[in-house]
Amino acid sequence: MARTFVVEADGGSRGNPGPAGYGAVVIDPETGQALAEAAEYIGTATNNVAEYRGLVAGLRAAYALDPEADVRVRMDSKLVVEQMSGRWKIKHPDMRPLAAEARSVFPPAQVTYEWIPREENKHADRLANEAMDAGKAGRQWEPRDSRAELDAGGPARSAAARAADAAA
Repeated sequence: MARTFVVEADGGSRGNPGPAGYGAVVIDPETGQALAEAAEYIGTATNNVAEYRGLVAGLRAAYALDPEADVRVRMDSKLVVEQMSGRWKIKHPDMRPLAAEARSVFPPAQVTYEWIPREENKHADRLANEAMDAGKAGRQWEPRDSRAELDAGGPARSAAARAADAAA
């Protein structure tokens, strides 16, 4: 039986385009434990580019943990979720290579996408903001910058509770 991971990802820019960054977290849906975090300041970019970069980073982090896993991606970007689910066309030429990169990490049958409200994506949002703050300070985000303890029992536990409810 394959493992299952929840990937929550977010990206943002301060201005659109503007200084941008992304954050992603891989969560064990059984325990709610954050298994991996990723965040990066990416320079000047649009919000949508940052969202896609967060998705790719989250998928890569999950793949590094278990390339055979099933992955449930949860994002507050309706655009990315609908495009990656195949319900919306990817019209902007800058988004096509990013979507192709995301699709190349896992076989499509192993990944599902779900839109969530922003308030349910706080961990990834916080990581994206930490990455942008680090960029503003002239450096890259590092795991030691993470304030993960602020999330203990918060969004991660909610994700686990939702997963348990869905399985019941």
